[in-house]
Amino acid sequence: MSEKAIQFTVNGKSIQLLVKPNSTLLEILRDELKLTGTKKGCNRGDCGACTVLIDGKAVNSCLFLAVKANGKTILTVEGLGEPGKLHPLQEALIEYAGLQCGYCTPGILLSAKALLDEKPSPTEEDVRRALAGNLCRCTGYTQIIGAVLSAADKMRLK
Repeated sequence: MSEKAIQFTVNGKSIQLLVKPNSTLLEILRDELKLTGTKKGCNRGDCGACTVLIDGKAVNSCLFLAVKANGKTILTVEGLGEPGKLHPLQEALIEYAGLQCGYCTPGILLSAKALLDEKPSPTEEDVRRALAGNLCRCTGYTQIIGAVLSAADKMRLK
């Protein structure tokens, strides 16, 4: 298979790579760019552990071909906060004990960010719907939903 040149932005950094036509964005992020915060879970788009934002939309990177990332802007969990400062969603998950093993956390954070960027004042039902594709086997969802709603309140006040 011949490789294809692509260019995209990840966490504010311009990237140029040669990729195989069948490489997924998840593989490129983890293996080539060493951004291991994006997790490989089911590799079928069912668990949400690999969720990243592409042009602001939550996407399962395990199902997204890397060649389709050409010209796109991608945000991974590594780009969510600022150096030395957590994002309000990260702070809220800690405050509400909305994480345990942490495997699902990057995907949940990015799905929640996509929601709050689109709808700064979500209802509990909005949060449940936005996180429906993210599976957590440790925490349950009560703390996670509370954290997202709290972060939304704090973000609106800033």
